[in-house]
Amino acid sequence: MSDVKSKLAPQVESWTGRLLEQGWCVIPDAVSPELIGALDADLAEDFHETPFCRGGFYGARTKRFGRLLVRSPLARELVQHPLILGISGHVLEPWCDSIQLNLTQALALHPGAPPQLPHRDQDMWRGAIGETEYLVNVMWPFTRYTRGNGATVIWPNSHGRRALVADPPAGEFPVELEPGSALLFLGSTLHGAGGNSSDEVRRGAIVSRGSHAPAPSFRRFESLPPNAATASRPLFREIIQDPKRTNPEETAAAARLPESMPFKWRTTACGLEIVHERPLESRAVYWGKIWHVSVLKLIFLR
Repeated sequence: MSDVKSKLAPQVESWTGRLLEQGWCVIPDAVSPELIGALDADLAEDFHETPFCRGGFYGARTKRFGRLLVRSPLARELVQHPLILGISGHVLEPWCDSIQLNLTQALALHPGAPPQLPHRDQDMWRGAIGETEYLVNVMWPFTRYTRGNGATVIWPNSHGRRALVADPPAGEFPVELEPGSALLFLGSTLHGAGGNSSDEVRRGAIVSRGSHAPAPSFRRFESLPPNAATASRPLFREIIQDPKRTNPEETAAAARLPESMPFKWRTTACGLEIVHERPLESRAVYWGKIWHVSVLKLIFLR
């Protein structure tokens, strides 16, 4: 593993520099189109059965569902992509003790979908703005992303301290992508889905990582495969293990939760308003530390 990191170090440094300078970057040919096609096929039934979203923000012509690691073993190729892991670490580790898988979500933008409200994902953290980067998002296109079918719109140089400026900078544009490429953007970067004026469905997936300390830790269970403890120790630790609590019995018990607990508990815990809670001192491995949880998270809890 150290040899892989050493070989990738120049690329990690180069792409990290672009991401921090612009707030976004596109890595072409990050994975093979064949891998993306196979993953898209694995998720075809889920795309078909998932209902459309509700509300203006997520869009009545958009479908979203999470837990991709549970739904297809191929999702791990995106989640554990070594180059993107290295970039995410360089961006986030200066601000936290460890980074954590925050989201794995597939989405389908159907014909007639309107443009999404521009937003910054860091606003769900409610921490210091303009000083800290809380999140690295990776958009993986399953189909071609074009201006006509609603490619993600990015506002360049809207990140970091510029997030404190009331008026967004000019120059936004849709990032057109091919399957196999990866669009990276910071949690502080202004962005939004474009409108789909075509007759085709635009499908893809988002994988994001956040700094451990402020991230709502119920996200650990959102993406945890039932066999995570044995399938991939680094991934298992990243999703579920609290670095301050390393009791192996508690960790093993937490690994069994997805098979014995319904995921709907999270909706009840969060309610429909922003919740402010102290970290739970007891059963912390089970419930995590819930900080400033926004209703924007609830759509992912399927």
